[in-house]
Amino acid sequence: MFSRSMVAVVALCSAPFAVAQGSAPGSPQWQGAAPAVSSAPAGGGARTLECLVEPSLLANIGSSVDGVIEEVGVDRGDRVRKGQVVARLRSGVEAAAVKLSQAQVEFAQRRAERNETLFKKQLISAQERDEMVTEVKLREEELNRNQETLALRTIVSPLDGVVVERKLAPGEFIRAEKSVVARLAQVNPLNVEVIAPASMFGSLRIGMTARVSLAPYFPGTYAAKVVVVDKVIDAASGTLGVRLQMPNPDNKIPAGLKCSVSFGR
Repeated sequence: MFSRSMVAVVALCSAPFAVAQGSAPGSPQWQGAAPAVSSAPAGGGARTLECLVEPSLLANIGSSVDGVIEEVGVDRGDRVRKGQVVARLRSGVEAAAVKLSQAQVEFAQRRAERNETLFKKQLISAQERDEMVTEVKLREEELNRNQETLALRTIVSPLDGVVVERKLAPGEFIRAEKSVVARLAQVNPLNVEVIAPASMFGSLRIGMTARVSLAPYFPGTYAAKVVVVDKVIDAASGTLGVRLQMPNPDNKIPAGLKCSVSFGR
């Protein structure tokens, strides 16, 4: 009698354990991540994703020296070329230092030329001649330094692009490494930023070409090349970032447009 009761208890205790053990692999917490999104619609066609057109480069243009702005040569919306003057600082003192150095170099050169004749006639020592030659070199280096200091008073564009914003005007004081005269954007080429599902990671390669649609702003599609595929996937959203570059030789396409991009199979 006692043995039959024990068998019944063991059977009742084992039954729920067997059910739980058998159902675990099929439950959601054992299945891993959410179902993957297909990288292409039915039929094996291209996958189209939303994207955003952005400048390939944004630059805040400032000065490496303190000073008062004398002239700002650009305004919002203007096109600029690399090396074009954006602004100038007051530079009267620096310009005077350059002129003084030039006069000193010319005097030292004339003196060295005169004494070269005396040296050939052995009327001055080799040491005196060497001192004069050295003085010419020192004056020339001083002139170069003053010219570089004067050049720092001129602010030039580091890129071909457009002026997004002008922040300072003539008469305002600019602080080195703190103040910004203007903000520039390079819009040729343009960057096309895409957030792609993680399931596309293996099919996206640097150098592959995609088609970008700017409808309804511009008709047709434009070729763009993949230049960046993130190597770190966002676990929370199951996505990764992709960057394409799209030529824009005439600056016809503005940055900031929403778009769609199609990756062929």
